[in-house]
Amino acid sequence: MSAAVEQTPDERFLHTSPLRRLLSRPELGSVVGALAVLLFFAVAADGFLRASSISTVLYASSTIGIMAVPVALLMIGGEFDLSAGVLVTSSALVSSMFSYQMTANTWVGVGVSLLVTLAVGAFNGFVLTRTKLPSFIVTLGTFLMLTGMNLGLTKLIDGTVSTKTIADMEGFGSARAVFASALTVGGVDFKITIIWWLALVAAASWILLRTRAGNWIFAVGGNQDAARAVGVPVARTKIGLYMGVAFGAWVSGQHLLFSYDAVQSGEGVGNELIYIIAAVIGGCLITGGYGSAVGSAVGALIFGMTSKGIVFAEWNPDWFKFFLGAMLLLATLLNTWVRKRAEAGA
Repeated sequence: MSAAVEQTPDERFLHTSPLRRLLSRPELGSVVGALAVLLFFAVAADGFLRASSISTVLYASSTIGIMAVPVALLMIGGEFDLSAGVLVTSSALVSSMFSYQMTANTWVGVGVSLLVTLAVGAFNGFVLTRTKLPSFIVTLGTFLMLTGMNLGLTKLIDGTVSTKTIADMEGFGSARAVFASALTVGGVDFKITIIWWLALVAAASWILLRTRAGNWIFAVGGNQDAARAVGVPVARTKIGLYMGVAFGAWVSGQHLLFSYDAVQSGEGVGNELIYIIAAVIGGCLITGGYGSAVGSAVGALIFGMTSKGIVFAEWNPDWFKFFLGAMLLLATLLNTWVRKRAEAGA
């Protein structure tokens, strides 16, 4: 008669408490920070909680969040993109100038802009994976090239630093409806960029949590050599992430163009830092392998509440950068503490 063998249960199947699952979420720190900012400005700024004010805050958040979502995925994959800010402007310039110079329907310019913008993203990813250079160097080079091209080509083609208006061209109205319209809910206008933002958050969360590509992103960001050893297509994953950032830049660029029907070629410089800040506040690690799309959305929301809350409170807007820097430090410290607590209790 064989003796019964006592088996130790696999820790993967042990019950995990709801509290421990909550503490393990990368966006927990940013959610706590967002609630603190909301309560602070609800008290400090009259009318901050009015529907019209909430609409303004959500719009400001969405213009950052559309880019913060793909930037967060890229950071989870262990890289970042310094060209993201000027790529938004490049996208708008290509769309505007192609439509105007070719006297084409504005949707033709929109389509050409999408192809060009995705090509820039693929270029960043291809150069990075082929040369093994740090993403800082690769995307800094792209940043400088795009900045020069934006200004140089606009002056060469249009003779000024801004594009010609395309408001009277065929297709402008329908394109504006897709990229720059407003939806009226309860008598309050909400910009369509909020819909784009939420759709991108949902899509990115599904990719990260429900697909094989999501596993690849976390694996590549955690340890790309180990990921490659187990068959993860590292190069393809990183190129795809850079193209994701390019897609966000295309959406943001079309919103910029169809909101004002003309574009200044020098815009966008410095915005890449804002996107990275939103992702970091949302729980993404600079070192990669950790973060969430929802966290980046909360980070963008904190940015929107802070920027507009200062205006509603009638404070000197010069203090905005101070509050943003303080939020960055506090959120990073809180996220680090939460992560260590979760790892210690795992």
